[in-house]
Amino acid sequence: MASEASPKGLQGGINGFSELLISSRFYLELKLDGSDETVDATFLECQGFQRVLEVADLLEVTPEKWAGSNMGRVARVRLPGNTKTENIVLSRGMTTSMTLWNWFTAVEDGKWADQCRDGSLVIYNQAAEEQARFNFTGAWPLRYKASDVSAKSNEIEIEELEMAVERFTRV
Repeated sequence: MASEASPKGLQGGINGFSELLISSRFYLELKLDGSDETVDATFLECQGFQRVLEVADLLEVTPEKWAGSNMGRVARVRLPGNTKTENIVLSRGMTTSMTLWNWFTAVEDGKWADQCRDGSLVIYNQAAEEQARFNFTGAWPLRYKASDVSAKSNEIEIEELEMAVERFTRV
């Protein structure tokens, strides 16, 4: 019995269809200056991995007359405009490491150009094999937040960092 070819563009998985990736299996790597850690942080949550292609509206008046008017008809053409990369927000359980705080304060102190960093968000399948990688470039912190604290709580203290990113790509 001859096997059927899998649909174009789909690979692996059952019956030739791609495996759906579980978002809870990811690892974010971010290496910063001044850190003595092999990995600066393991994050609980990442938000904002988004690129947007803005729309440029082009309006043109044509010689075609319409609706009994002496003026020409307006034609609208929508073209792709600039690409915009959204900010990335990283959340993790707070540790004793000062790396993220020091990175934020270095930018705050005016050392922005020296503090731009590159990194990757990697998503794994259930067999712990890399399935998707998003690389980001030119990242620098623009907001640092520690979660509220309460003596009555037994929850993990959360550290959150928002980064401006020049570009991110899926590779």
